[in-house]
Amino acid sequence: MPKILDLNADNEEILCNVAKALSSKDRIKIIKLLYYNSYNIGEIADLLQIPASTAALHVKILEGANLIHTEQQPGCRGSMKLCSRKNDFVNIRLNGISKGVDQISTVAMPVGAYTDCKITPTCGLADVNGYIGYEDRPSDFFLPARFNAQLLWTAGGYAEYKFPYPIDPDIKLKQLVLTFEACSEVANYRENWKSDITIWINGYECGTWRCPGDFGARRGRLNPSWWENGVTQYGLLTTLTITETSSLINNEESSRIGLSTLSLKENSFITVRIGNKENADYPGGFNLFGQKFGDYEQDINMSFIYENS
Repeated sequence: MPKILDLNADNEEILCNVAKALSSKDRIKIIKLLYYNSYNIGEIADLLQIPASTAALHVKILEGANLIHTEQQPGCRGSMKLCSRKNDFVNIRLNGISKGVDQISTVAMPVGAYTDCKITPTCGLADVNGYIGYEDRPSDFFLPARFNAQLLWTAGGYAEYKFPYPIDPDIKLKQLVLTFEACSEVANYRENWKSDITIWINGYECGTWRCPGDFGARRGRLNPSWWENGVTQYGLLTTLTITETSSLINNEESSRIGLSTLSLKENSFITVRIGNKENADYPGGFNLFGQKFGDYEQDINMSFIYENS
């Protein structure tokens, strides 16, 4: 995956450092050398036929501009500084970023990319071409092909996912928004089969949504042609919004769990669990739909709404 240095016109000092670093042909030659290999300063000097002191100065300027990475390693005479590339692209946004507009970053998680699950028949997985493994066999939920799943169903238990935290820890997060398409689960389908579907974030119970049924009276808008009639077809789009002070499901307060409770910046990932509590009033299972099943062309999406730095 390419490494990208994103800048805008508000990063004046950083832009000046990058411009200075790229204003020398020798420094550009060093960047080109480091694209395929790592070299110490002596090797760079030899390859470019320049004094070692000049090579060291060029390396210092490139490192200061965040274009290369250096680390000290043992050498035959003490230590040496090994140089390697740090970024492949520099994107410069010349119009800057408005301070009055919140930013948003969204991560789309396939329904089959769960990291843990507890599954109860009736259950199964399907992709655009057919079933994954066999129906009503929980062990098949650990087949490698599960990552291709576009539909997951179980009569109880949970599916758990780990989302990355994609924004810098020093940026103020204002809202965390989780959206997914889901419905209840019963054999075949039943329009009035209720299910209390609970959402946990980092182990905290953020709320429960009572789904009114397992919907199959019409086909899902996105379902592949092989998916038969007479079974679950689509779900309802469900949104969990977490603010500073509370959690809301479909715009109704579901708990007093807020962002400060979740300790989001302490780990590099956020754990999301969707499922039925064992003591739920209606432990009616659940279906989770991917972007090629059901009515909504999306996976399980987590959006981060944050202030400009």
